[in-house]
Amino acid sequence: MSNYHTPVMLQECIEGLAIKPNGTYVDVTFGGGGHSREIIKHLGSNGQLLAFDQDADAQQNSIDDDRFVFIDQNFRYLKNFTRLHDAIPVDGILADLGVSSYQFDQAERGFSIRFDAELDMRMNQQSELSAKEVVNNYSEADLHRIFGMYGEIQNAKSLAKTIVTARLNGPIITVADLKNAISNLIPRGKENKYLAQVFQALRIEVNQELEALKEFLLQTSDVLAVGGRLVVMSYHSLEDRLVKNFIAKGKFSGELEKDIYGNDNRPFDAVTRGAVTATDEEISNNNRARSAKLRIAVKR
Repeated sequence: MSNYHTPVMLQECIEGLAIKPNGTYVDVTFGGGGHSREIIKHLGSNGQLLAFDQDADAQQNSIDDDRFVFIDQNFRYLKNFTRLHDAIPVDGILADLGVSSYQFDQAERGFSIRFDAELDMRMNQQSELSAKEVVNNYSEADLHRIFGMYGEIQNAKSLAKTIVTARLNGPIITVADLKNAISNLIPRGKENKYLAQVFQALRIEVNQELEALKEFLLQTSDVLAVGGRLVVMSYHSLEDRLVKNFIAKGKFSGELEKDIYGNDNRPFDAVTRGAVTATDEEISNNNRARSAKLRIAVKR
């Protein structure tokens, strides 16, 4: 498990779930199993934990416990598989979004700007769409869209044009190929930040991360019991904005709707005012906690 990453805001997540010993809980981003192992410590003999992860490597961390069920799926299928395991309604759902340190450290997965490897970035290794496919086959307009929307890159239009021009001379296969192709566009002194934004955009597109997050969030109210807790930790503003809007309004954009009696028409109430962030001490020990935002809600 330590090869994955140290779980961020572990105690805050556990407190947010308000675990009942005989309750049913879902960890939709199992990864190294750090959060799941802590949840199980708080469960009694009749408690149950279901864990989702589409990454085959995560299965190696599966927990040998009768109360634990591993589900080899993306969390966008939350409702189908909790129903399949006769687990609805559940008492709490935890999502720790983003890429694990383990995935970043596996050079051959192509997630990191630190290593030269084939452009891959697939969380689900069975998926057909890789970063290499996006870079070499997407139109200039589509590349402009994903770099602007998902990477929030200022010169997204120039970046898209540069990539399309560069690939005329031959396919862009590796991390080094991509860096070389766009080197003239990278701001001096901000190389790592810029490349991180480029890689974030490609990774979000390859894994359909924002679409999956929306689908997951919309299913949570059908899966949770009244009074059940939704605990979501995100690491960049695009994800956090979706989570924040969903908790506040029950949807991702527009104004909060009211029912015919004037009551707020949303499935959740926020438990905390704003997002919970990591302590300075945790950030000094675990840099990944620096950008983490934790939001906790209770089903109405």
